[in-house]
Amino acid sequence: MNYGIVFGGASWEHEISIVSAIAIKRALKANLKFIFVDANREFYLIEPSDMRANFFSSKKYKKCKKLYLKDGGFITHNIFGVKSIGVDCYINLIHGCDGEDGKIAGLFEFYSLKFIGPRLEASVMSYSKVLTKFLALKCGVKTLKYEVITRGQKPNLSLPYILKPSHLGSSIGVSVVSSQKELDYALDVGFEFDKEILVEPFIDCVREFNLAGFMSDNGLELSIIEEPKKDKMLDFNQKYMSFSSSNSQEADISDKIKDKIKEAFNRIYIGGGFDGAIIRCDFFVIDDEVYLNEINPNPGSLANYLFSDFTSSINRLANSVKIERKIPVDYKYINSITSNKGKLA
Repeated sequence: MNYGIVFGGASWEHEISIVSAIAIKRALKANLKFIFVDANREFYLIEPSDMRANFFSSKKYKKCKKLYLKDGGFITHNIFGVKSIGVDCYINLIHGCDGEDGKIAGLFEFYSLKFIGPRLEASVMSYSKVLTKFLALKCGVKTLKYEVITRGQKPNLSLPYILKPSHLGSSIGVSVVSSQKELDYALDVGFEFDKEILVEPFIDCVREFNLAGFMSDNGLELSIIEEPKKDKMLDFNQKYMSFSSSNSQEADISDKIKDKIKEAFNRIYIGGGFDGAIIRCDFFVIDDEVYLNEINPNPGSLANYLFSDFTSSINRLANSVKIERKIPVDYKYINSITSNKGKLA
């Protein structure tokens, strides 16, 4: 199968998406086409040999072939006309805005393209940390208590607490506030990235676990459960400075807790309508109870390091992806009205 890796985007997480795509080039053993979305939302076809971080930071990508999206997929224009780039299934690897907020999903669905990634509704629900709370409530999965503030407001929760921009991932703009003197700066940082901030209690040394999975024709397939190494909190550097070469191991926890985490993931995946996507859920375990921390609808490098055979997993997922059924439009209703009006006239 020929895959089209779509990455970049007009997003605060643009550079993370580039690193993810480079990691996927190494991890996914298949015929890959790389479709870069620059900050101006223009599409470029990148040669695999040019998949290096400095190729993008130096703007060398601007010399690559420009791509255009139409019914049937991405095409190039040349003096002989248009040509398809020959992709069977696209993979949405844009993190944050454009990729996880539903824009790309909407385009792919509009043109009836086969793609791996969350669909529009699932994207909207998981992109917002606030809406994720409502989704978890619907699915019967516990979350930490929280409040939402906008500019000019202050948290009412007891210290210490953590501030998270509602529509951002990769721990960007996140701050732990332990005293009132730290609050103003933390708010300035958060509101630099978002107009809405989620406030949650900060629990020091809480155990955190990651689980990825997808739905194939074989049913729900799950990765190992990972307990990521972290300091006070799992910040940007710990998440991304070495994730492309991560070698994860199964977390050392009881079967009872593993079953609870898997059950919570199952509820989120099914209840959130994530069919067609490989997602990663991050959980807290507090007093043997499982709490959803967040949903990563396009996880970094597609969480390939959590699967024993990533390529086979992606192939099974791609083969199970269903394209939305086209609604037949036959104009019977209009013709019937026109006919009746004619008779009445």
